[in-house]
Amino acid sequence: MKKVSFGEKVGYSLGDGSANLIFQMMMMFQLFFYTDVFGIKATTAGAILLFARFFDAFVDPAVGILSDRTNTRWGKYRPWLLWTAIPFAVFFILAFSTPDLGERGKIIYAGVTYTLLMSVYSFNNTPYSSLGGVMTGDIRERTSISSIRFVTATVATFVVQGLTLPLVTKTGGSATSPEGWSATVTIFAAVGFVLMIITFLTTKERISPPQKEKTPVRQDFKDILKSRPWLAMFILTLFLFTTLALWGSGMSYYFNYVVDKDALFSFLDGVGLVGTRGETPGAWHSFFDAFGLIVYDTDDVFAVGFSLFNMMGNIIQLLGVIFLSGYLSGLFGKRNVFIVCLALTALCTGLFYAVPPDSIGNILILNILKSLSYAPTIPLLWAMMGDVADHSEWVNYRRATGFVFAGIVFALKAGLGLGGLICGSIIDSFGFVANAVQSESSVQGIKLTASIIPAITFVIGVVALLFYPITRRLNEKIQAELAGRRKYTQTN
Repeated sequence: MKKVSFGEKVGYSLGDGSANLIFQMMMMFQLFFYTDVFGIKATTAGAILLFARFFDAFVDPAVGILSDRTNTRWGKYRPWLLWTAIPFAVFFILAFSTPDLGERGKIIYAGVTYTLLMSVYSFNNTPYSSLGGVMTGDIRERTSISSIRFVTATVATFVVQGLTLPLVTKTGGSATSPEGWSATVTIFAAVGFVLMIITFLTTKERISPPQKEKTPVRQDFKDILKSRPWLAMFILTLFLFTTLALWGSGMSYYFNYVVDKDALFSFLDGVGLVGTRGETPGAWHSFFDAFGLIVYDTDDVFAVGFSLFNMMGNIIQLLGVIFLSGYLSGLFGKRNVFIVCLALTALCTGLFYAVPPDSIGNILILNILKSLSYAPTIPLLWAMMGDVADHSEWVNYRRATGFVFAGIVFALKAGLGLGGLICGSIIDSFGFVANAVQSESSVQGIKLTASIIPAITFVIGVVALLFYPITRRLNEKIQAELAGRRKYTQTN
């Protein structure tokens, strides 16, 4: 039940900041990058995102098995952060590069680099997530660790969703510039590498498996497949990240091809984000122009408008994580908070379908309401997975933290691929053409991917939570009994 210092909590959180610089790029922009920058058809790009999941079906369990059986002076999970830091950065850069290849060559290159990046993500993020479950056995400390972790993750999300397109435009001249994408991703990769090394240096593992524990791989599979909490969390994670990838990709097309650019330009002019070429900018414009957030004509409104939309949502989410998540979960329990907030998020998401494309203010207000609804759930997923690992040890008298988290990381990445495939397939079936004026049918398809369909997949996540059995009372009972077992083991 060891208390963890604030400094160690912050150090741990930087690892998720590093991972989110990469994950958010894949979730928000990978499909858009493949279609509008690299020149791959939307359905094919979606299939590439899903293809890597078949490879993950073998990689993710292997990572869980290896990390649970790793024994070094640094612990089981920490060393993987060090070992994967450089490959993570390198494959991130390669996945957003645009070599001059033919159509088949582009598809092969995209498939190989994306699959390698996702594999390294598993070798990094499964041990990283598992580390959070063994830093302490105190459920309140674990929630605190998760909350601080997701403050940093939200900051990284703010940077990626808010500054990527402006930085691409500023360094490359347009939102579809290959040179701009390469420069921006290289910056993110370098920052991510430094953050991951800091996490490795500042954290410590404190919970070890029961002494003389047998670790047969077959038993690992049996334990999680008969675990009702794990199955509920697997389904929740699958559909949650399917939705996030679907909605994130859909919104990039929504702002580029559906939102009225003249209305968006007028709105940005009203908030002081429009400049005039050739004039000496004031201090306000100079500051925002340094990040590419000043519009000079309607050709710039997609990058700046979509970034403003994302930044507003991320600020609300950050405030929600800080002020609401821990308070509400302590009052009502993690499961109940997740159910109510995710249901409200689904409702707000579906309402995007009804907002007129020239009603910029209403689009932003609805995004604020959606972000506020979703914010309390952000730290809870991984805190609940730590509870699932404890439940498994409580029932089976053996601990396999890495294997438990590996299955959830697989569900996360499967959702990422599935969401991209659904989005790409839908907009293609409605007649989407990259870098062109869209037909009424194509606009309808894009609107569906940004509203009704992700609302439905959110609801499936709510249903999965109804079958999650670890209440606050049961969780406290589990922690007390496990603490007693560990104390008995240490004294005998």
